[in-house]
Amino acid sequence: MVVDAIDNLDADVTSIEAPRSKMDILPAVAEHGFSRQLGPGIWDIHSPRIPTLEEETALLRAATAALDPRQLWVNLDCGLKTRAYSETIATLRNLVAAARQVREQVSA
Repeated sequence: MVVDAIDNLDADVTSIEAPRSKMDILPAVAEHGFSRQLGPGIWDIHSPRIPTLEEETALLRAATAALDPRQLWVNLDCGLKTRAYSETIATLRNLVAAARQVREQVSA
């Protein structure tokens, strides 16, 4: 399985594209017992649409439901060269706010 191959890589953190599928890969990752850290993408940077805070928070909650929060890195799904500054700033603000909300929830 692909998750086995990813987990066996000599990488501390693996980034994966996940926002388009709404984190569909994470149940397989959780079932596998993934031992490393994972950065599932939260923002599909190929789309000009700015995801809402609620959408980003929901994706992060799905990630923390599948993996230990200490294993997670909040990532974009790719680089930002296709996005304008206004889109990037708005989405990153939401991403930081979503990460703070989820951190507070999992640490409570």
